[in-house]
Amino acid sequence: MLFFRYPRTLLRVVNALVRTLTRYLYSFFKTLIDHEVTVELKNDIQLKGILKSVDQYLNIKLDDIQVVEELKYPHLSSVKNVFIRGSVVRYVHLPGASVDTQLLEDATRRGKLRFQRKSIRYTNMCVAEAAAQQAKAK
Repeated sequence: MLFFRYPRTLLRVVNALVRTLTRYLYSFFKTLIDHEVTVELKNDIQLKGILKSVDQYLNIKLDDIQVVEELKYPHLSSVKNVFIRGSVVRYVHLPGASVDTQLLEDATRRGKLRFQRKSIRYTNMCVAEAAAQQAKAK
């Protein structure tokens, strides 16, 4: 029983962290609407365009796009608007002037503190479960 309980607890902690990180990224990308960004996809295509919307799944809508390597991907030259599924995005290159670095630093600090608190709670739960298992075995 000890073997199955730890991974479930760890999975809950990891899922909570992913949800928190996604919320921070979503809030951050909402501040970049109507700014020019470059989105790099997992298949190495880079699209530069105006960020029009982003949703909670980090799906992105770009208008007035340009392909960074147009000679390599000529079939995309006629495309002007795209919807990009969040799971295929590798990077989002941000314009330096429009990024609120203070907001980003604060979000990073809050996320780090939450992660530390959750990992301490996870460690305490593991120790308590192990002690209970040992007491039950005796």
